[in-house]
Formats: sequence, C-alpha cells, structure tokens
Amino acid sequence: MSLLDSRTRPAYQWLRPVAVASAVLLLGYGLLRLIDRLDGHSDKGAWAWDTGHTLFLLGVLGFAALIVGLHGLLRTRSSRLRTLDDVAALAGLVGAAAFVWVILGDLFPSFAEAVRTPGLVLFGGPLLFELGLLVLLYRAAARLLPVWAPVLVLAGFLAIAVNLNLLPVGAALVLAGLLPLRVTPRPVA
Repeated sequence: MSLLDSRTRPAYQWLRPVAVASAVLLLGYGLLRLIDRLDGHSDKGAWAWDTGHTLFLLGVLGFAALIVGLHGLLRTRSSRLRTLDDVAALAGLVGAAAFVWVILGDLFPSFAEAVRTPGLVLFGGPLLFELGLLVLLYRAAARLLPVWAPVLVLAGFLAIAVNLNLLPVGAALVLAGLLPLRVTPRPVA
C-alpha cells in the first residue's frame, strides 16, 4: 500500500507547475541552442549560449525538485518498492548534480578549468538522471499520470540522446509527457 492508495490529499500542489516549467525551460534551452548554432558553431559567452545554459540549469534544478516530490508521493509500506524508489531518487539526484556540474563548467570557464569534469560525470550523469526520473514516473503512472506519459518522456530523452539538435523535439515530448501530471491520485478500481 502506498500513500497514493489513501484518501488523504497530498501536499504537493507545486509538483505539476514545477514539472511543466522544467520541461518548458528545457525547450527554451533547445531553441536557444539552435539559434546559437545558426552560423554553424556555438558562441560560448554570447547571449544565446549564456541564456540557454541558464535556462537549462534552472530546468535541471526543477527536475531535481520533481524527483524529490515524486519520491515523497510514492511512500510505500513495501520494503522492495521503497528501496526501488530510494535508489531511483538517489540516481536521479546524482545525475542532476552531474548536469549542474557540467552546466556550471559551460557557463563559467574558470570553474571548468579549476574542476576537471570526469568522463563518468559527462556520460553517467545524464543516464542516472534519466533512469531515476523515468522509474519514478513509471511508478506514478496510472495514479498521477496516464500510463503513456512516461513513454513520451522516454521518447524525448532518446531523441535528445540521438542528436542534440533534436533537443527542442525531445523537450516537447518531455513536456507532453509531464503535462497530465496530477497531484491528486485517481481512485483505485
């Protein structure tokens, strides 16, 4: 039995606006990234680069809050599911921290020079973030969002992984997957 099975109303009214805002920020980053590359290369330090990366940073922080909120909503008495939720939340937050590290290095070259970014952070971080968030969304499916919603989020992440130029498409898919998120559970049939 989970908190979602009870008739109590969770105090997570902020969850949907944060989820939607995070996806919109990711979309903004993707669009600014395309604008920045119109001339064929990225102009580090230019307005589109800095603004886009700032939007990305805020979006990742919002997704981290979403992970924490979903973890809180999915409290369960089952020790196996509780462990799964804990591991997923930890993985997602470690991945979000890796994203923050990389973004700060992109925004502040002196930070990148002072603190070298290991390859594990560059490649493992996004994977941990995505897996953690997807597991929590899957666990919340059918109660807080339609069962197809995590599939759209996964498709968005896959589009971004295939080619960073697909970031706006991927972000739009993530947004479409998170739009139906509810904080009041559907009744159990």
